[in-house]
Amino acid sequence: MVRSFPPIEPYDHGMLDVGDANLVYWETCGNPDGKPVLVVHGGPGSGCSTTVRQTFDPARFRVVLFDQRGCGRSTPHAADPATDMRHNTTERLLADMERLREHLRIDRWLLYGGSWGSTLALAYAQRNPRRVSEILLVSVTTTRRAEIDWLYRGVGAFFPAEWERFCAAAPEAEGTPERLAGYARLLADPDPAVRARAAAQWAAWEDAVISAEPNGRRNSYSNRPPDALLAMARICAHYFSNGAWLAEGALLRDAGRLAGIPGVLIHGRLDLSGPLETAWRLAKEWPGAELIVVEDSGHTGSEAMGAHIAAALDRLSQLIQ
Repeated sequence: MVRSFPPIEPYDHGMLDVGDANLVYWETCGNPDGKPVLVVHGGPGSGCSTTVRQTFDPARFRVVLFDQRGCGRSTPHAADPATDMRHNTTERLLADMERLREHLRIDRWLLYGGSWGSTLALAYAQRNPRRVSEILLVSVTTTRRAEIDWLYRGVGAFFPAEWERFCAAAPEAEGTPERLAGYARLLADPDPAVRARAAAQWAAWEDAVISAEPNGRRNSYSNRPPDALLAMARICAHYFSNGAWLAEGALLRDAGRLAGIPGVLIHGRLDLSGPLETAWRLAKEWPGAELIVVEDSGHTGSEAMGAHIAAALDRLSQLIQ
């Protein structure tokens, strides 16, 4: 529910060869001479929605969007069970982002990310602080194993029937990583019926978690096109069963590397997918970061959250590079 500017089409786009036989889709919108902003989408594996273009004032921003490996318009697509997921890791996504920056000849850019996108943006900024002008994160996550365990086990205390059905797909699993790895195997099964059933069960669980939010829609995940849903579920299971290949708590521990980078964290108090505690801890560790808690919002946002995002972008757009 972010302030929406009129629909806009890219003035440039392409497929970037990032190695490992992967091509990453990218596009640029808005003002070619405006403040560069990189949109880091969530999921992982959701792809970048074309409607997010309208979040940014096209007169002020040069908006860069890209689909992370395996999803959206990038190839090969994770919906294909033959796609090799060994080359889809956090490390490679970070390298893809830096390669894209160099390809577009951008010196520094504002990072805009939500949910998993906030994790990836943080990891990029901590590795490349001189390439980041500002950061705006919404529905903040750092993808600690503790956060993954909450989303795929702990929050089940609120949805016991849905949790039982989610677990039934991988009954042999004894822990969260094992259960998610079981889903990853099902989502890569040669039998399309097995893949589709696993994706539907994954989406049903994600839908349940957001269903209690003020603006949650029960079929938000389930209504996605089949290939998009399958790719997202497969990439999520792949990343989360491996802890996103991040040392536990590393993004909180190393938040001091962001000192001097203006940062705004916007998080809903009613977010069951990613409780506020993570954003609160990050704000304490990141010198100068501003935390805005939105009382009526969950993971899916609200009008108030949209207003805070718009105000933050207005402020950040005026900062000198």
